Amino acid sequence: RNGAACFSSTPLAKNDAASAPGKKDGSRLAKLRQALEDEDESLDFFAAASGGHLEFSYSVSAPTPKQQKKQQLRKPDWLKHKKLPGGDRFVKLRKKLRTLNLATVCEEARCPNLGECWGGDEGSDTPATATIMLLGDTCTRACRFCAVKTSRTPPPPDPSEPEKVASAVSEWGIGYVVFTTVDRDDLEDQGASHISKTVARLKELSGGSIKVEALVGDFNGKLEDVETVATSGLDVFAHNMETVEKLQGIVRDRRANWEQ
Repeated sequence: RNGAACFSSTPLAKNDAASAPGKKDGSRLAKLRQALEDEDESLDFFAAASGGHLEFSYSVSAPTPKQQKKQQLRKPDWLKHKKLPGGDRFVKLRKKLRTLNLATVCEEARCPNLGECWGGDEGSDTPATATIMLLGDTCTRACRFCAVKTSRTPPPPDPSEPEKVASAVSEWGIGYVVFTTVDRDDLEDQGASHISKTVARLKELSGGSIKVEALVGDFNGKLEDVETVATSGLDVFAHNMETVEKLQGIVRDRRANWEQ
């Protein structure tokens, strides 16, 4: 009723060692950690604390919504954006993308981490990271979780895109790029050769200094198309399963399935 979820009847005091991260061995926190390592996958040892069998007890405060509103509690830092879109690197990268009319999954999928990736770490040598979406901005599938545009007959791929993208990315000063794609079931190889050309050309122009990840679709289960991309010179070959097998037909387009 009071919003406190406790494993024992004696909560830790605010000035206890458990609230002091720097406390060494011998503290309540150290003893608790040791007990957690030794426990038998049950909560019996926590319950035993109230009977005096342990030298310490443990509690976690869980305020109710009414208490949160009354006390104006702030959300924890780990739940907040580390970096909002902005800064010189971000503006420069976005401007180049607009000039070349390139699509990014960062924008098309409305990724909340866009500012952190594009901006990198301003004032340091930490490079920015970009995710370029090849083969256009329109997908032939319609997964329920995705914000990318869909069409059964999307515009044909730009044949100059591999050269255009490779030339642009090699000049951006980024250290890592992800090439992802919309699904192109309308193409014979689902765009595998197009992706391969882009990766190979970027590696050539950058002298191999830029790490390249290809985050691709399922190619309708055609392993020859997978091989075309996997042997293009990339550093990371990736594919998202998106969800568990039981939910495939609900969350994803029917043409995507767990087996392929």
